[in-house]
Amino acid sequence: MSRRVVGVTLDNLDHLPQRCRRCVFWELAPHVREQAEEFGETELEKEAWVSSVLLEWGSCGRIIYVDGLPAGYAMYAPPAAVPRAGAFPTAPVSADAVLLTALRVQPEYEHGGLGRVLVQNVAKDLTRRGVKAVEAFGDLTGSVSGCVIPAGFLQQVGFKTVRQHPKWPRMRLELRTAISWKEDVEAALERLLSSVTIKTAEPMVGGA
Repeated sequence: MSRRVVGVTLDNLDHLPQRCRRCVFWELAPHVREQAEEFGETELEKEAWVSSVLLEWGSCGRIIYVDGLPAGYAMYAPPAAVPRAGAFPTAPVSADAVLLTALRVQPEYEHGGLGRVLVQNVAKDLTRRGVKAVEAFGDLTGSVSGCVIPAGFLQQVGFKTVRQHPKWPRMRLELRTAISWKEDVEAALERLLSSVTIKTAEPMVGGA
């Protein structure tokens, strides 16, 4: 099974699940969203939002493919680019953080660790860009049709609650924490391989 993670672009935006491709829960203020849904323009609005964020800020999402098929995705952006963020009772998002708005793995690929892989790729991308943390509004109720990431999943991948709420806690992941374990493993493997290489390179003493 091969896995590949790429940035969201206008060219692969249609690889998002149809329901998510049409969803503008985060991208539009509530009253504007209602108008877009009424006139059937949500796909155009989603594309316009992605285009604007890509142009003004840079990469705003990741898609993970398994054996060439889209299996899940994550979307993120500066809080100022996410109109819905201000409507949450635990707002505002911290000034040094980027907001993770959506993360979903297709049902047939669940329980395979792909959600964690997506979070790690988001962390790597943002760390390279000098971002210190990712925040997200967690869902403790399951009542927003999957538009808000379950708080339990966020806890499992390392997010910690920074503002409590019975429904919508605001949670935070320090990016150094998110990727340091992988770097530690890679460094240990590198040391091990280096040791093996040195031992195999030693000249043989004596002969058969």
